[in-house]
Amino acid sequence: MSFDFDRLVVDDVSRNFGRRRALTRVSLTCLGGEIVGLLGPNGAGKSTLLAILSTLLAPSSGVVRYGTTDARAAGPALRSRLGLLGHDLYLYPELTARENLEFFARLYGLEGPRDRVSQALASAGLAERADDMVSGFSRGMRQRLALERALLHAPRLLLLDEPFTGLDDASGQALLKRLRGLRREGAIVVVATHDLDLAEGLLDKVAVLRDGRLLQVSDSTASLRDRYRETIQAATRTAETTPDVASVGRPS
Repeated sequence: MSFDFDRLVVDDVSRNFGRRRALTRVSLTCLGGEIVGLLGPNGAGKSTLLAILSTLLAPSSGVVRYGTTDARAAGPALRSRLGLLGHDLYLYPELTARENLEFFARLYGLEGPRDRVSQALASAGLAERADDMVSGFSRGMRQRLALERALLHAPRLLLLDEPFTGLDDASGQALLKRLRGLRREGAIVVVATHDLDLAEGLLDKVAVLRDGRLLQVSDSTASLRDRYRETIQAATRTAETTPDVASVGRPS
């Protein structure tokens, strides 16, 4: 069964781990053709939210809708529309770059996998290293390969957890270019990052999490870094933050 959607709606989602609450009543809407940034200090709940969006975790309360359908109703067809790049790159170092991508192409049941893989290697700038073992790749090369692994099946929703970690300037700029291309193609991209300098000018929406709660971000013309700092400082000064306010600030 084919499945597609043009929006992602997080509706009043909370997630508990025993007695610890990792997310508290988070609400957020992401549209096709948008890059949404999840910002916040370590432990804020960004990775937990990404895990829920990827269906690897279920919310303790609230619902995530892909279009008008939640994950349970969509079933396995939903997974074919999701791409995930987390801290674990899910690459096999004892295989070549080409073999890694061909393995995942077969898992996805893609038609014409050789052409898809060749195109992915070119997009990663790794065509000349296609038959080299991944064990000999730099962190940046592995990161680029892992991104193409996550994109092989042309997902509607791409979820990225700190994708700029370990990248040099050239690799970082290449990733930015790739993400802008996905936006033009109508994908929904959600990226958790601490790298505000690279995120500046890339993000269409900003969601700031602190202690599992979504904070209100101003629409000022200040830089993303300044707006983020002001948001965190305001939350620190406030005895109680409003738990269900969605942040939809747009960068200057």
